[in-house]
Amino acid sequence: MPTPHNSAKAGDIAKTVLMPGDPLRAKYIAEHFLDNPVQFNAVRNMLGYTGTYKGKPVSVMGSGMGMPSIGIYSYELFRFYGVERIIRVGSAGSYSADLRLFDVMLVDRSWSESNYAAAQSGSPDHLIPASPALVDALAAAAARIGVPLRRGVVHSSDVFYRQGGTPFATLLAEHGCLAVEMESFALFHNARVLGKEAACLLTISDSLVTREETTAEEREKAFTNMMRVALEAL
Repeated sequence: MPTPHNSAKAGDIAKTVLMPGDPLRAKYIAEHFLDNPVQFNAVRNMLGYTGTYKGKPVSVMGSGMGMPSIGIYSYELFRFYGVERIIRVGSAGSYSADLRLFDVMLVDRSWSESNYAAAQSGSPDHLIPASPALVDALAAAAARIGVPLRRGVVHSSDVFYRQGGTPFATLLAEHGCLAVEMESFALFHNARVLGKEAACLLTISDSLVTREETTAEEREKAFTNMMRVALEAL
């Protein structure tokens, strides 16, 4: 059942999908963590693979950057490929001095000023929770393997380059947003309207407080704690 954006056929994709933004991070996860990975998609270079982790089927696929992109890919996975749960494994910029480079954040709720939910289904909401059972499973997995997590609200933004500066202190104070990324709000909304599960793990790639940042190669290959937590939650 190929779509305009995915050449996979029925049965090619597992019920659980890990979804980084970067398709090269999807390739890295498949090659370094999955047994016998098989590529199921390369349309628009949005790489997707299915393999097993400790005997359990799992797929990994890139989402691209921003809510329109993950909105398309996650909707198609949920609606047309029978995927039951998607765990976003992405990067984020810290709004808090307590979140430093390479720290892992588990998103409880995603806040956004975006109109994605309103445009997609008429929803007025700007704060959407992750799936509670999936959040609990990720927290338990992190505890088992000794990876510290910071749980909280993330700002899911439509804008990467904000003209006039980023009011991160205001977003932290008014909405409790500990960090910023660009995809989780659309993912959580799609899961909610389609009766599926979604969660989000983030590795801090840069800090708006200290102005520290990671390299592009580190964002592709060095976020292994987050990857391990997501896979162990299976």
